[in-house]
Amino acid sequence: MRIAVVALGKIGLPLAVQFADSGHDVIGVDVNAKAVETINAGVEPFPGEAHLQEKLSELVPAGRLRATTDYAEAIPGADAVVLVVPLFVNDTTWEPDFAWMDAATRSLAEHLTPGTLVSYETTLPVGTTRSRWKPMLEEGSGLREGTDFHLVFSPERVLTGRVFADLRKYPKLVGGLSEAGAQRAREFYEAVLQFDERDDLPRANGVWDLGSAEAAEMAKLAETTYRDVNIGLANQFGLFAAEHGIDVYQVIEACNSQPYSHIHRPGIAVGGHCIPVYPRLYLSTDPDADIVRTARLLNASMPERLVAQAAGILGSLEGTRAVVLGAAYRGGVKETAFSGVFPTVEALTARGADVRVHDPLYTDDELRALGFEPYALGDDVDLAILQTDHADYRAIAPADLPGIRLIVDGRNATDAATWAGTPRIVVGAAA
Repeated sequence: MRIAVVALGKIGLPLAVQFADSGHDVIGVDVNAKAVETINAGVEPFPGEAHLQEKLSELVPAGRLRATTDYAEAIPGADAVVLVVPLFVNDTTWEPDFAWMDAATRSLAEHLTPGTLVSYETTLPVGTTRSRWKPMLEEGSGLREGTDFHLVFSPERVLTGRVFADLRKYPKLVGGLSEAGAQRAREFYEAVLQFDERDDLPRANGVWDLGSAEAAEMAKLAETTYRDVNIGLANQFGLFAAEHGIDVYQVIEACNSQPYSHIHRPGIAVGGHCIPVYPRLYLSTDPDADIVRTARLLNASMPERLVAQAAGILGSLEGTRAVVLGAAYRGGVKETAFSGVFPTVEALTARGADVRVHDPLYTDDELRALGFEPYALGDDVDLAILQTDHADYRAIAPADLPGIRLIVDGRNATDAATWAGTPRIVVGAAA
């Protein structure tokens, strides 16, 4: 097949590589000319994705994968077009911002030719594929969906850093606007993906047709919103446990020993492109989902709550030398999307603290580019807040933070014995 992938970011590029590695001719289109140039040189434009560089080094010189900024070069004549353009959410209104996706869809429509399967993999509010993309594609192309081309939704379900492994591990969900479109989607994804055997699933791992685009849209929102709500519940339990001298981690371990309990872990922040965002997409079409809204607000409040606890122990934070350990949103991943570092630094700064940020994955210049002053281990500090569960931080000790008067461990990553004698707050445990 000839396949076009629209948007060559941290999901789109590995997808394009996966398709090419499965024996197909792939052309990716992206508005970032520098990224396109880097990819065409056979070099990964971002670090940290397992096996990406080795696959690019093989596929690009072989002519199986190339990139362009020109939709006219990528779209016409494609058997399938897969679109993974980012969708943003307004921080104030929580409404989806379709600007980038609308622009990409109009460009795609302008060059769409008959016989093409169009699959959207970007997570969407329920109903978007049918009510927004179908009429936009039909109007821009002059073609009729279901007759001249087919449109489906098939959500990406992978984590950056392990995309190729996740593509094999999880069923590929598809939902069409017609049975014929769904059949095309099944055939397409079966030709570009390979799946691990899994005995724990109710049916064989592979391409799962959910019967409609709306069902596939909801499935992605439901699986991610579940995690946010579960973390919100864990945070609620953690706040209560800490006030009453209870170790919530022992409680959670005990609860989860029974097969009907799957309580997640509390923490200072829920970051990344998915979990903090998709509940808001769900709420955009189900505004009465109070449980979803409450959990999202609670999770978003955790950095401020922990900074307030620190202030309650140290007194005024005015002039306090504070360091936030970790800029990344999760351990081992060089990515700051919706990272808790931002609200944590903001809360500390609002109380007059002199705030620095440390992260083993970022250079000082990269931290400054994010708006932070860098911190070097060994410099004097009064307060440390562990925001990211990097492996490096599990062995951090008072000697690494001279003068430390309080550590707030937002991930329960530090060793209590190592910190004996130094005041320590852990989310979900008594101070």
